[in-house]
Amino acid sequence: MSGDLNIVILNTGVSNVRSVANMLRRLQVRVTISDLKADILEADALILPGVGAFDACLERLEKANLIEVLNRKALEEAVPILGLCLGMQILGTRSQEGERLGFGWIPGELRRMRSDNTGPVKVRVPHMGWNIIRKTEGCLLYQNMGPEPRFYFDHSYYFDTHVADHIHGTARHGIEFAAGINRGNIFGVQFHPEKSHRFGLALFENFVAYARSTVDQVSVRSGRQVG
Repeated sequence: MSGDLNIVILNTGVSNVRSVANMLRRLQVRVTISDLKADILEADALILPGVGAFDACLERLEKANLIEVLNRKALEEAVPILGLCLGMQILGTRSQEGERLGFGWIPGELRRMRSDNTGPVKVRVPHMGWNIIRKTEGCLLYQNMGPEPRFYFDHSYYFDTHVADHIHGTARHGIEFAAGINRGNIFGVQFHPEKSHRFGLALFENFVAYARSTVDQVSVRSGRQVG
């Protein structure tokens, strides 16, 4: 097991974190599932998974006194962060699903998708199943996947942002919506890469490569030996 990268998967209590951990371990990185401050402080990269309700997830993080340390890792230390599904949604400002404020790391509001059974193509909510991603040019998460990567979705809300530069890929379900968002070191995807087979593994591999490159850069600046 490689010792040069320590990835912490945040234990939000509302998601199947072990399937995410199993995929990452296939990439030979050190993986910890935790909601302890000490573990989060030592993380070289963080993954925020999520299945569940917006308010319930944020309430649990607040009760565990993790909001401050997560802000520190994201904004001050600028460690790589990847939010998955609900984990992406809490990166935004607020959601129509709940009343609590999100982290606000990437400006945007979560809006409920609308069903439509009147046309030739039925649009049902929640949006469940496989969907092709229209990649944004230059996004590192979709490298080496070919022209039409496919991922598994299961959601009722979509991330609405007016900053086009923060969108790194779109999908269509009735409307075209942000399948992924990015601002600096912070990434989010609306789909479930842990359920998306080879495309999901490739996405994790790209994130790990990015995270490892940031560790290498810090090590060079500090004179620390890597590996």
